[in-house]
Amino acid sequence: MSREQRGPNEKLGAVLALAGISNAGLARRVNDLGAQRGLTLRYDKTSVARWVSKGMVPQGAAPHLIAAAIGQKLGRPVPLHEIGLADADPAPEVGLAFPRDVGQAVRAATELYRLDLAGRRAGTGGIWQSLAGSFAVSAYATPASRWLITPADSSVAREAGSAEGSGSPLKVGHSDVRKLREAAEDARRWDSKYGGGDWRSSMVPECLRVEAAPLLLGSYSDEVGRALFGASAELTRLAGWMAFDTGQQEAAQRYYIQALRLARAAADVPLGGYVLATMSLQATYRGFGDEGVDLAQAALERNRGLATARTMSFFRLVEARAHARAGDAVAAGAALKAAEGWLERARDGDHDPTWLGFYGYDRFAADAAECYRDLKAPRQVRRFTEQALSRPTEEFVRSHGLRLVVSAVAELESGNLDAACEQGVRAVEVAGRISSARTTEYVKDLLHRLEPYGDEPRVIELRERARPLLMTPA
Repeated sequence: MSREQRGPNEKLGAVLALAGISNAGLARRVNDLGAQRGLTLRYDKTSVARWVSKGMVPQGAAPHLIAAAIGQKLGRPVPLHEIGLADADPAPEVGLAFPRDVGQAVRAATELYRLDLAGRRAGTGGIWQSLAGSFAVSAYATPASRWLITPADSSVAREAGSAEGSGSPLKVGHSDVRKLREAAEDARRWDSKYGGGDWRSSMVPECLRVEAAPLLLGSYSDEVGRALFGASAELTRLAGWMAFDTGQQEAAQRYYIQALRLARAAADVPLGGYVLATMSLQATYRGFGDEGVDLAQAALERNRGLATARTMSFFRLVEARAHARAGDAVAAGAALKAAEGWLERARDGDHDPTWLGFYGYDRFAADAAECYRDLKAPRQVRRFTEQALSRPTEEFVRSHGLRLVVSAVAELESGNLDAACEQGVRAVEVAGRISSARTTEYVKDLLHRLEPYGDEPRVIELRERARPLLMTPA
């Protein structure tokens, strides 16, 4: 369905020409982005011609998919007004703002929290569907630079007449903050064990909406407010991580930006660095190695002399991941060496943050293996993977599955087809027990690498075992 504007949409035509996208090419890109969100779209070059020459405005998520498709080609976000579709059904740039003012930061975060698990806000339809495919690494530039310039707000005390929607004043205390921190700790355990798509993990956005938002909109002293912002930042980062794990990159990006802003309000520089490191991992995973390096180095720069040795080790490890994806073996090796050095300095008595409880030598080895996989050094991958797989799997099930796939790739690149398939079968078994689009993507990559050996019985067996996993939506 479309509705008609007055006259041609010259803005859309001009941007299409600038991006070098044909009518047929745009239709194909929009259909593909829709399919990624479970939408069946059948636009063709005639549809696009109507949008441009007659000013027809497609309904539903299509205008936002058009903007996302063009934005991917241009390498930057494209707002609806730039393509003459500002009158389409609104999908606000929710979560992308990094306000300087604390009050505006609260409003930006709580606006994001109001989206429910299906991405719907009362009466407005599917927001995440509307934002399909709209991840843009450039959206991290302003948040990172503002955080580097001012990593803490001067005061966050707040006096509110009433919590929004409650009808009565809400005075926030330390007991409220403790509940949020307990929720974050529980969510971290569920996420590691069952994946970001597990229903228990998916309760985090609901917790943000029902629990965190009213507290942020309540009244609190500066001391309580700092703690509240810190706990909310942890939960928001977790919501982003779970969205990332389930393939909702655009949702993850918005949660990460708000988590960084909340960490700044908390005056928690190590936590802000952790959020930046998570942003870096997402950028690296999406193929933006250079930007991943910038984000990891931003985390490092502000934490010199503040973060614990274990925390600094993790930041350097994330930097190594980005260098490796960018193809810089020398820089990746130097960052890995520095990460290992910081880890050796860590002591049991250090006051490491609770959110870093997952990190130790096994995680270092796992990420080092992925660095060397990207650098095509299978001997090093095998060496580090053996260390990474030594940790018990009960608590970190998803990580174990990812490590098995990396191990399989290393065996394959070393010419050990049987060993690669054996590890692949184990990885598929683990992936079938969790809900993680990222793990499924790793398995798909392994199967793609095995295509030249498609007639081998072990490969056929592995492919058959993986079929149910690949047919199940993440």
